[in-house]
Amino acid sequence: MKSNNQINVPQAREAMDKFKMEAANEVGVNLKNGYNGDLTSRQAGSVGGQMVKKMIEAYENGLK
Repeated sequence: MKSNNQINVPQAREAMDKFKMEAANEVGVNLKNGYNGDLTSRQAGSVGGQMVKKMIEAYENGLK
């Protein structure tokens, strides 16, 4: 089974990395550039959850 976890627009990678770092700072997780395999599942999940929360808020604000 092939993973589909790829950014379709290569220029978006830098913006997504910045977004991920901002989300990590907001939830108090210390991310570093590159490999972050030392994070717990809870820490990684909180970063992903914060990113989704911010994306939903941005979408909802765009509808108004």
